[in-house]
Amino acid sequence: MGNELATILQLFVRSLETGSVYALAALGIVIVFRTSFIMHFAQGSMGMFSTFAVTYLLTSYSLPLWASTLAGIGVAIAFGFLVDFFIVRRIKNASHVAKEIITLGLIMIFLGFAPMVFGVDPLQLPRFITSGDLTFGSVAISYNSLLNICTGIVITIVLFYVLQKTKMGLAVRTTASNESTARLMGVPTRTVTMVAWALAGVLGLLSGVMIAPTTTVTTTLMNAVQVNALFACVLGGFQTFYGPVLGAYIMGVANNFLRYYVSSVWGEQILYLLILIFLIIRPNGLIGKKLVKKV
Repeated sequence: MGNELATILQLFVRSLETGSVYALAALGIVIVFRTSFIMHFAQGSMGMFSTFAVTYLLTSYSLPLWASTLAGIGVAIAFGFLVDFFIVRRIKNASHVAKEIITLGLIMIFLGFAPMVFGVDPLQLPRFITSGDLTFGSVAISYNSLLNICTGIVITIVLFYVLQKTKMGLAVRTTASNESTARLMGVPTRTVTMVAWALAGVLGLLSGVMIAPTTTVTTTLMNAVQVNALFACVLGGFQTFYGPVLGAYIMGVANNFLRYYVSSVWGEQILYLLILIFLIIRPNGLIGKKLVKKV
């Protein structure tokens, strides 16, 4: 019984790290969706490109990891600004389907651009904390995993505080509620959407930097993160900013437990199937509400 409890606690702690990666990516997707009304399918590919930039600076110019990450944040912000200014603003009157197709096109651009800039060879990004474990009884967690968990939780808490308690957050929530009304009230909606795209780029970078040490940095680095972040948004509901974050942590826990207790091969697919069944029962997600238009 004691060993079983230790296994459950170990799986749960590891799931928090996975959930933190998904949560940051999902938060970037929902922030763009709520402010620009676009499904951000390119979140993963933009995060992949920025993570490539971090790794390239680290390996080619011997910059410290923290300095490379700060430079990568600058790259992510710059691309967020560029995508908003040159693309999002130009397609304001396009249909929702056209906007989403354009974000799919952005995936191809970044997938093609990354090998041209950084080469085709896989790169390796080290952990911020290379060694050391923190032990609670029979449960052990590496210091780097603890850093990732704390990073994900702290960033989400800070962003929720900004959204709820600051003028910028009020502008974001007003734009998310009704962009036309927000503009009439004097809210700088263009600035809000630009900041949203830049913030989404930074969140994508952070999730990429957190997941990269477990694999190699290639153009497929963020594929699984993007898929799971989208599922987290659907599971949590797009009507709130915190719903997708809750969905991300649920997916992180459920995925690891299904892989361990049910099937190491089909655990993830079973999770997707369970989410689809849940959405049949509750189409708006865990926190989502049904929107009723009054005529």
